[in-house]
Amino acid sequence: MKIKTEKEFDAVGFMRAQRDSLSKKLSKMTKEEILAYFRKKRLAKGVKPCA
Repeated sequence: MKIKTEKEFDAVGFMRAQRDSLSKKLSKMTKEEILAYFRKKRLAKGVKPCA
């Protein structure tokens, strides 16, 4: 018996939207611009995973 519940947050949908957005940004950049983008993102303050 399957019970269907209503989700408040769709993690898969969110992940796909983020991936599509990032792909659009990166498709217009050169290799050097992509590397600079990720270096900048790595240094930016944000949520970091913890154990």
